[in-house]
Amino acid sequence: MNFISVSKNEGIATITLQRGKVNAINEVVVAELDECLSDLEIDPEINSIILTGQGKFFSFGFDIPEFLSFSKDDFAQFLTQFTNLYTRVFLFPKPIIAALNGHTMAGGCMLASACDWKIMVSGKSKIALNEIGFGSSVLAGSVEMLGYCAGWKNAEKVLFSGSMYMAEEALTLGMIDQVSTEEELTSEAEAKARELGKKDATAFNSIKKLLREPVAERMVNREKASIQEVCAIWYSPKTRENLQQIKIK
Repeated sequence: MNFISVSKNEGIATITLQRGKVNAINEVVVAELDECLSDLEIDPEINSIILTGQGKFFSFGFDIPEFLSFSKDDFAQFLTQFTNLYTRVFLFPKPIIAALNGHTMAGGCMLASACDWKIMVSGKSKIALNEIGFGSSVLAGSVEMLGYCAGWKNAEKVLFSGSMYMAEEALTLGMIDQVSTEEELTSEAEAKARELGKKDATAFNSIKKLLREPVAERMVNREKASIQEVCAIWYSPKTRENLQQIKIK
C-alpha cells in the first residue's frame, strides 16, 4: 500500500489515509481502500474499522490537478470506481467509524458520509460539500447519503451554500455525529468502534441493510446519469477554468 496504512488492535482495524499533506483522492487511493476493505471484510479477528487521515486533513477530496489531464471517459471511469467505493462503505457489514482528524472536503466528505459514525475534531477543521463553489455538481450517491444523515432540508442548505462548517455546526446539521478534541479523537473513535463491534455481527449487518439498502438502491439507480452530468459540467469551459485555479501543495 502506497497511500494508506492499516493497523490492528483488539478487534479494531484503523485505516489511515496518508497521501501528502492533504490526503487527496486519486485512482490509487480508491483501489487501495477497496483492496483493504476486501481483506478486512473476511478477517475474522476484525469486528470494526476506523477510517482516519494523517496530519491536518482527513481528505481534501479529489486530486483535481491530477484529474485535469484525464479524458472525459477516463474521469467517468474514476467516478464510477469512487462511487462504487462509497456505496461499499455505506453498506459494509462491519461498523466503520470516521475519525475526522482535520479538514474534510468534497470527495473526502462523501467518503465520510458513508461511514456509520462520524467524529470530528473541534477547532479550525472544517467539513464541506463545496463543489458548487467551483462550479461543479455533486454525485447522486453523495446527495442520498447526505439526505440520509442530515435530512433533506439540511442537505439542501449544505449543497446550495457550499459553506465550510466547523465541527459544532456540522453536528447541528447532522453532517457528523460527535465532536471531539485532537487529543481525544483516537480514544473516542476506538470507544465507538468497540461499542458497535461488540454487537452481534449478524444482527448488526441485517439491521444496517434494512436501514440503508433502500437508500443504496436509489444511489445505484441514479449514479450512472449523475456521473455523466458531473463530467459534462467538469469539462465545460467555465468550470474547467475554475478547476485550473485549484492547487494542491
